[in-house]
Amino acid sequence: MQAAFTGSRTRVKEQQKVKAKSILIVDDHPVMRYGLAQLIRAEEDMEVCGEAGSASEALEMMKAAEPDLVIVDISLPDRSGLELIKDIQLSAPEVVSLVISSHDESLYAERTLRAGARGYVMKEEAAEKLVEAIREVSEGRIFVSDRMSAHILQAFSGGPGRTRGSTLDGLTDREFEVFQLIGEGKGGREIADQLGISVSTIDAHRAHIKKKLSIPSGNALVRQAVRWVEAQKLN
Repeated sequence: MQAAFTGSRTRVKEQQKVKAKSILIVDDHPVMRYGLAQLIRAEEDMEVCGEAGSASEALEMMKAAEPDLVIVDISLPDRSGLELIKDIQLSAPEVVSLVISSHDESLYAERTLRAGARGYVMKEEAAEKLVEAIREVSEGRIFVSDRMSAHILQAFSGGPGRTRGSTLDGLTDREFEVFQLIGEGKGGREIADQLGISVSTIDAHRAHIKKKLSIPSGNALVRQAVRWVEAQKLN
């Protein structure tokens, strides 16, 4: 009788164990994926269900892997991480997205949150912050740095933080992406091929960007975009 009771109690304990969070890593750098996977596998309540090097590969893997959470890099070879997050929101709204990126959070964090991500971690802080971020967003909370959190609160309250002077805030996600690719030295056809849209659409985006940023010509747009990209590399 005692043995039966002990066995029943053991089964109850096993059933009470929290199911490990299943995580898909999306980053085009194999070394980065490896490092992130090692951090995750060191935790008993987390497991890596797959690794993808592009947005299209990630969407395909999601069908079989059925992750609870997807770690997304902003810069992917076929589509932007922002677009991938939106796709995930449409196809699997129950899946949580967490961005990990080398791009300055002051430029991208708000955009990724609007796209549907639940958190943003800078790659340089991944070793210290990734596990904490995964747990936070898995519990339904937002994870950003203290500095970014203060800025977002100021923005919603109409405080001075909103006037940080980034004229790029008025660009849509797609326009912002086109602006960045222009700054990386890519031409209209190359950008169109990378984003999977027509050259005429790229031309329309360029026109909208020039209008919003008060840039007088195409050459001036290229110069400003290049300067902006170079400035990001120095940050």
